Amino acid sequence: MSITLRKLPYAMDALEPAMSRQTLEYHYGKHHAGYVEKLNALIEDTEFSDLSLEDIIRKSADHLDAAVFNNAAQVFNHDMFWNSMTPGGSSLTEGEFARAVRRDFGSFEKLREEFRFSAMTLFGSGWVWLVSDSGRLRIVTTGNAGTPLLEGLDPLLVLDVWEHAYYLDVKNDRAAYVDAFLNDLVDWNAADNRFVEFRDAA
Repeated sequence: MSITLRKLPYAMDALEPAMSRQTLEYHYGKHHAGYVEKLNALIEDTEFSDLSLEDIIRKSADHLDAAVFNNAAQVFNHDMFWNSMTPGGSSLTEGEFARAVRRDFGSFEKLREEFRFSAMTLFGSGWVWLVSDSGRLRIVTTGNAGTPLLEGLDPLLVLDVWEHAYYLDVKNDRAAYVDAFLNDLVDWNAADNRFVEFRDAA
């Protein structure tokens, strides 16, 4: 079973002007696709070849197979990143997820502030995640190819803060990129849906 490059949930230019078509063509079409290609080459005819992407991540981490893990985790992380955005962004709607936000952060604005702070203070390359920890919402960061899957956390949405994610659009201005994500791109409805799905699956 080979790992496939998942289709974007929107057109290449649908996130403009917050994120350019050029960035998606490079970041998704070349960078993300490259991880998929490398992963398939690494797992062909191995113990990983018939596993799901999530199981490849867990097994390669257990076996300390860094090359397989790095590529598999980056495929998963990028899949989640593209599906954490929607053209124009979406608003937080009232429901169980919104109530959990108020319970665990105090307010939606506090969640946004904490998420932004985590994105701005993460040193080097990595990811900022909103996760469900047995139903409680948390913001966590991971470096390089790290993923909360290994900590038993359910990822709800993620922001890629590797510099290649924003350099074509805003050069090294991470703040402009983070603000564009939070103001114009983030899909809170997707996080809401994942929160409910994880609850129902528990």
